[in-house]
Amino acid sequence: MKFTDGYWQIREGVDMQHPVDVRELKENNGKLTAYMATKPINIKGDTLNGMMLTAEISSPIPDVIKVRWVHHAGVKQVGPEFEINADANHTATVDHDEQYTTLTSGGLQARIRKSPTWGLEFFQNGRKMTGTAHKAAAYVKDQGKPYFREMLDLGVGEQVYGLGERFTPFIKNGQVVDSWNEDGGTSSEQAYKNVPFYLSSAGYGVFVNHPERVSFEVGSEVVSKVGFSVPGEHLEYFIVGGKTLKDVLDNYTKLTGKPALPPAWSFGLWLTTSFTTDYDEATVNSFIEGMAERNIPLHVFHFDCFWMKEYEWCNFEWDADMFPDPEGMLRRLKERGLRICVWINSYIGQKSALFQEGMDNGYLVRKPDGSVWQWDKWQAGMGLVDFTNPDATKWFKGHLKRLMDMGVDCFKTDFGERIPTDVVYFDGSDPEKMHNYYTQLYNKAVFEVLEENRGKNEAMLFARSATAGGQQFPVHWGGDCSANYDSMAESLRGGLSLGLSGFGFWSHDISGFERTAPPDIYKRWVAFGMLSSHSRLHGNESYRVPWLFDEESVDVLRYFTELKSSLMPYLFNHAVEATEKGVPMMRAMVLEFPEDPTTHYLDRQYMLGENLLVAPIFNTEGTAKYYVPAGKWTSLIDGTTVEGGKWVEEQHGYSSIPLLVRPNTLLAIGSNNQKPDYDYADNVTLHLFELADGATATAVIHDLNGKPQATATAVRTGGTIEISYEGTDKPWQVVLRGIGQAAAVEGAESVQSQEGLKLAPFASKITVNL
Repeated sequence: MKFTDGYWQIREGVDMQHPVDVRELKENNGKLTAYMATKPINIKGDTLNGMMLTAEISSPIPDVIKVRWVHHAGVKQVGPEFEINADANHTATVDHDEQYTTLTSGGLQARIRKSPTWGLEFFQNGRKMTGTAHKAAAYVKDQGKPYFREMLDLGVGEQVYGLGERFTPFIKNGQVVDSWNEDGGTSSEQAYKNVPFYLSSAGYGVFVNHPERVSFEVGSEVVSKVGFSVPGEHLEYFIVGGKTLKDVLDNYTKLTGKPALPPAWSFGLWLTTSFTTDYDEATVNSFIEGMAERNIPLHVFHFDCFWMKEYEWCNFEWDADMFPDPEGMLRRLKERGLRICVWINSYIGQKSALFQEGMDNGYLVRKPDGSVWQWDKWQAGMGLVDFTNPDATKWFKGHLKRLMDMGVDCFKTDFGERIPTDVVYFDGSDPEKMHNYYTQLYNKAVFEVLEENRGKNEAMLFARSATAGGQQFPVHWGGDCSANYDSMAESLRGGLSLGLSGFGFWSHDISGFERTAPPDIYKRWVAFGMLSSHSRLHGNESYRVPWLFDEESVDVLRYFTELKSSLMPYLFNHAVEATEKGVPMMRAMVLEFPEDPTTHYLDRQYMLGENLLVAPIFNTEGTAKYYVPAGKWTSLIDGTTVEGGKWVEEQHGYSSIPLLVRPNTLLAIGSNNQKPDYDYADNVTLHLFELADGATATAVIHDLNGKPQATATAVRTGGTIEISYEGTDKPWQVVLRGIGQAAAVEGAESVQSQEGLKLAPFASKITVNL
């Protein structure tokens, strides 16, 4: 929200008060409290009839500093609030000198300037990252309504990323972003997943700890500042530090919650009924049998909205006209080895038998007059489940458990953005704050019932809406995109932005949700989709089975589905990393190569894990134009190499995509290309790419519970490569990519191949002299 009229003036009807004169600075157990007048105080009389602003500065965990601005502290604070994971045993240190007081937390410092005027700067290991000074922080009255605003420095050449899953330009500089969940598709400034956290290319993050609307002015009100404002009498934000951008995400997700580990089966190919299509068990079987007849591995089948009867969403009952024997149908599908997902949302249509029950028991959100809030959008007369009522949550979860007892494995938690503000919640929550926060309670309830009944690492959602902390309940997908290249590119931008907002796992509707893609787009999107964290074929008015597009689509889908399954030892390792460090599986290039300024602007390619570069193709000509960082990279598909540090332009057929392996990589490729959940260590092949003299490459192989099962390490010293493998006695192999022969090999039998020298070990350590 802009309060100024250009740089010099404020808008008409706006009164703005800034901290100016530090009157007192108190320290208590690692917490600083600064009391500041909003005008210079020269004599005692100046203290009368004036405003005082208070800044509280503390540290909840190492490398994170909290700043809380307060005007009137006596105003009642009504929840909800984001859950913050503070370490009760952590205390920041404080140092004083005549002009400055410095609070230190890990490598992060907040330095308060006491005179001649207020100022606050943040340093990481001695390097200034950002700060706030005169006329930046402000208490504002706009047409009599109170707001708090902060403005943090934005350096020359500094880029801002994140703020949730945003489909607007990847770099947020110059944009006005309101953190307010809306059902706006993927082609506007609206977003399903608003997260009031941004990541800076300068090496820090900022989390504004307010679930209500936060208005960001990213170099748009003052071009050298990131401004953010909230209504009310206080403002709280965290500066998140770290040695690298990955460390910043690690610290941010320590603060707001780490992602859970989705089950391994969820990384396979998902096929859905689509949305408004006609289907029954015979239709579903025709899809599944068609995939099997064409040897396309299929792992999850999803039933979209019309598994329930129209007008009755949600009643959690199968439409008996279409599915007369749901238990038997699910049993038969699971006998084929499929997992089952069904669509739900948190709305109860008036025609649903559950509406009356929910109304009678106070399970639905109410209006101020005590009546149930209803409208006719989406479902006629629908109400909204009130998850602030523990009994309503238990009631909702009970219906999901009944479906799980039938054989349902997970739920697509659709919607959660259309949340009214003219309502009253059971626990008295502020409806403005609940607008964004509602999705957190909704997805948490569904995730909990899955975890309670399936166990840890077996729970996963397919969720559309989210806010800060929502990363704890994966997976999230990109919403209603269209069947064109523009929408494919905007979907990727949204996913990369979400990944830089602390979310580890993300998916999208392969070939677009709205309308039907031509075969060209379908095949290009399949390659992108199968090289994403999670992979789902889904649409609106038409089915998404490949043979309805063309026969080549069948081959393309088979190829990339099998490729993803074979990459699961590598991919699951990075899934575990996402849960431990908060680093996304699909990551913007800047996250891996912050030292390369070219990567700061890239939003049409990404790293899949640490070692694979993916550049989707966004045109009918099959032209890939992408940037390769320094080093000698190898195509995983055809084995060709490219020297990086430059842009590359190539032509690709439909069964190809730029998929490059980073130099100094030990890539674990599995022995099974038919499903994602298998024993990754059994007959794993370790492909070693371009190991430099003095370099070390490591691969960790996990079991399906995310526990390390084996570790492989390759070290090169001059012309000698040593490869060790520990943790299991299961068979394994090695391929030295690009190396045709060796002078001597110890610990393995060797044979030449087109890919490189293949080694069959008979010891846990191999030595190769080139």
